[in-house]
Amino acid sequence: MRTHYCNQLGTIDLDTIVTLFGWVDRRRDHGGVIFIDLRDHTGIIQIVSDPKHDSLSYKTAERLRNEYVIKIIGRVSRRPSESLNSKIKTGEFEIYADSIEILNGVTKQLPFSISGLDEELIKEETRLKYRYLDLRREKMLKNLQLRHKVIKTIRHYLEDNQNFMEVETPILTRSTPEGARDYLVPSRVSSGQWYALPQSPQLFKQMLMVSGCDRYYQIARCFRDEDLRADRQPEFTQLDMEMSFMSEEEILDLNEGLICHIFKTIKN
Repeated sequence: MRTHYCNQLGTIDLDTIVTLFGWVDRRRDHGGVIFIDLRDHTGIIQIVSDPKHDSLSYKTAERLRNEYVIKIIGRVSRRPSESLNSKIKTGEFEIYADSIEILNGVTKQLPFSISGLDEELIKEETRLKYRYLDLRREKMLKNLQLRHKVIKTIRHYLEDNQNFMEVETPILTRSTPEGARDYLVPSRVSSGQWYALPQSPQLFKQMLMVSGCDRYYQIARCFRDEDLRADRQPEFTQLDMEMSFMSEEEILDLNEGLICHIFKTIKN
């Protein structure tokens, strides 16, 4: 049903009919013509609803408010020179709406504005309570995308360049003596006994090395029942690696190469 994402549209799409889905970021009524900033996870594109072009979609556009979820069908056009927007990737283009369909409306006042939110004016507790709204913000989406790109880059470097294999290790395991208390999970089938959540996959890394798995890595979930610190939560993620027949210098070189590769690939 969807032909493009908002930020994908460019010169090659001029004068073509496209179908987009997204949220109403802003709606502006200029006295006879309504402009809608349509937003999805990739960015924003301007939609133009003109009653002279299509009266039915214009009546729908009159009902739209911020954060309505809509489907739009229309033709990609170039914006007039006086209305170009250099702040966004699609600032040279707009879509004249042939059809607007409301998929989900907003029945209550939003607890905060998604577009242009000043975090200092909104309590963190409020943003966390309405996390599904907070995650729509550009800053939060970029955080998720950055994390995805970093992990993707790690996997590419270790597997394609360094002959590592990714192995998933168990979460429900036995308690091992490490730096903090374990989180315990009672066993339903074995009364009076329990599992421990791993503080790190240390036991399994050792098993893999002894069994002949030469190079192992894992984006590992770790759990430590300890007081909060600035750099650690009770549940966190870390990159775990184990290598056989490696000198200290070789291990340092590999990790330095990985860090350089991440920064070069992600941030150039």
